[in-house]
Amino acid sequence: MKFSDLPPFLGAALAERGYDEPTAVQAAVIEAEASTRDLIVSAQTGSGKTVAFGLAMAEQLLDAGGSVPQTDTPLALVIAPTRELALQVSRELMWLYGKAGARIATCVGGMDASKERRSLRGGAQIVVGTPGRLRDHLERGALELSALRAVVLDEADEMLDMGFREDLEEILDATPDRRRTLLFSATMPKQIVALARRYQSDALRISTVGDDRGHGDIAYQAVTISPSEIENAVVNLLRFHEAETAMLFCATRDNVRRLHATLQERGFAVVALSGEHSQSERNQAMQAMRDRRARVCVATDVAARGIDLPTLSLVIHVEIPRDAEALQHRSGRTGRAGKKGTAVILVPYPRRKRVESMLRGAKINADWISAPTPKQIRQQDRERLLAALLAPIEVDDEDRELAARLMEQRSPEDIAAALVNAHRAAMPRPEELIENTPEARKAAQQERHRPGFEDTVWFRMDLGRRQNADPRWILPLLCRRGHITRNEIGAIRIGPGETYFQVPRAIADKFDQAVQRTAQSDEDGEPVLIARDEGGPREQARQNSKPHRKGAPHGDKGRKGQHHDGPPRKKHRPDAARYDNAGGNAGAKVKPKPFKGARKPRG
Repeated sequence: MKFSDLPPFLGAALAERGYDEPTAVQAAVIEAEASTRDLIVSAQTGSGKTVAFGLAMAEQLLDAGGSVPQTDTPLALVIAPTRELALQVSRELMWLYGKAGARIATCVGGMDASKERRSLRGGAQIVVGTPGRLRDHLERGALELSALRAVVLDEADEMLDMGFREDLEEILDATPDRRRTLLFSATMPKQIVALARRYQSDALRISTVGDDRGHGDIAYQAVTISPSEIENAVVNLLRFHEAETAMLFCATRDNVRRLHATLQERGFAVVALSGEHSQSERNQAMQAMRDRRARVCVATDVAARGIDLPTLSLVIHVEIPRDAEALQHRSGRTGRAGKKGTAVILVPYPRRKRVESMLRGAKINADWISAPTPKQIRQQDRERLLAALLAPIEVDDEDRELAARLMEQRSPEDIAAALVNAHRAAMPRPEELIENTPEARKAAQQERHRPGFEDTVWFRMDLGRRQNADPRWILPLLCRRGHITRNEIGAIRIGPGETYFQVPRAIADKFDQAVQRTAQSDEDGEPVLIARDEGGPREQARQNSKPHRKGAPHGDKGRKGQHHDGPPRKKHRPDAARYDNAGGNAGAKVKPKPFKGARKPRG
């Protein structure tokens, strides 16, 4: 079926938006075979699935005249995992069904709930919202679902990953049995299959993953760099591409905050998105991106869900994604709706094999390249500057008068040179990077060891991320307990329940004796256990990777499903945090963070 075969109001709305032909997922859901059945749809991010499910439920929404009938209760419900995605879906459906007379209510957390209730009472035919807020309105009696004809679960796998299963079940249980259920999910884990089996009947399975877009509109690049030059590589990539809009992905909110501050200092127009930002701050950041007041967004995976920026042409994975699905989901922010995009993965030298394996699993062919050099960036600048200055422009008499005065006082060459200088002065300077050669990589690896730390001993303390371990208070504690200075402590590796650190072998015995003497010097509370550990974090990681053996201690890590000490871990946890004590204010006296559910360290 083509767009020309759709009801007139929908066809006109699509034509105004420049839609000529449907994408693969849009064509699949409007086929006659799919017109009245429940659907399970797998489609890549950016494949046009919002318009797809908008078209799919047209038969349930439109009357014989092609308009949406006026009703007191909703006819269609769309559930999305995040505020941003819900707001984006609402905007899409507004223009798609605006000519057909549909009223749309949006219900998301962080917004005024009383205004949402008034909108629901006003007779919205389509309701779009997040699971938590929709459940709240349902329990308060503000959301009536008895007349519902169609339900859409957008990014259902993400909603289950985020813990919305109970919310979804309560909402779906309140809908009529004869409603049509459209389930859109990029992946099909067991939870999704179970949800479909419970709430759908004779569902038609549609998969366009790899057919409609695949990776054809995204050029993947893997940039190998020294681990110490990640931020400099980000600067050079931004300067080389000069993308209209770019998104940078980090693993944690702390890294988002750090990179955001660095780029601001370098002169980039940048905003940040992470879990620590309020809804108002998130809205302001996104509006700055849409208004072009900002061109770069630094974000975590969760904070970026549902973001749709039509001008986004560059994605940089500042930190390696946790798996192939995360890589594709991050990269899917660009290359949308037929537009071209570039996704760049920054790969520290020691992590190359892991990234190669991830790319194979995702069936992605990436170009392995070096980070742009200042010379390459200056060449790009010249080409862009020439194109900008030679582009046709409109000038008025005042402009010509000023130009004539300049010509009287300076030669054309001087004026052109001043113009070029003014353009270049507004651009952040590129960074010199370590050359990507075997010799340079070896030298970079050697530079990671400070003088005096060629021969070290690993020690272990029984505190980790679960106890809010942080180098800012670990260093003063070690100095106080071991009677050494911060310059005598090497690398620090913070794991889930333990922390490893290096001490030069020449003073290891002295340090060991001191921490044993001071172990009982606390005035209150249990002391932090510090002991020599010759194997270090690598040996511990190797032991943890072995299958759980019968009779092993309760806290040993084993096969999936085995218990471990401490609170439940999150489903995905980044690699052990790494810190190298290289000076700065690391040794300053910093008050330890309050502990949750664990003893406060005292030494």
